[in-house]
Amino acid sequence: QVQLVESGGGLVQAGGSLRLSCAASGRTFSSSVMGWFRQAPGKEREFVAGINWSGTRTDYADSVKGRFTISRDNAKKTVYLQMNSLKPEDTAVYYCASRATSPFLTFGHRDAYDSWGQGTQVTVSS
Repeated sequence: QVQLVESGGGLVQAGGSLRLSCAASGRTFSSSVMGWFRQAPGKEREFVAGINWSGTRTDYADSVKGRFTISRDNAKKTVYLQMNSLKPEDTAVYYCASRATSPFLTFGHRDAYDSWGQGTQVTVSS
């Protein structure tokens, strides 16, 4: 498995930006699919963004398309989530997750991820 540690969360006003980072160790990071998920109080954990092992393919939830960008640096074993034009409804705990590459799974298949970070809180004030 991969050990994951998120950072970069915080409090920001609506319209602002934050950049989340997720540092990985353990299993070969460069061959892993990475995803960002979020969970708001009282809601299920939902897919936000995913990226393949090489960074050549990405996918986003409709709610964040055009505002969020996922990227990775395999040399630094880190995946990022750049969040722009933040809205109060983006408030949640954000988690990064890792899984092995598979041609049969979409990025948003939450239960396929086998390593999760502890989460970082993002709060967007109106």
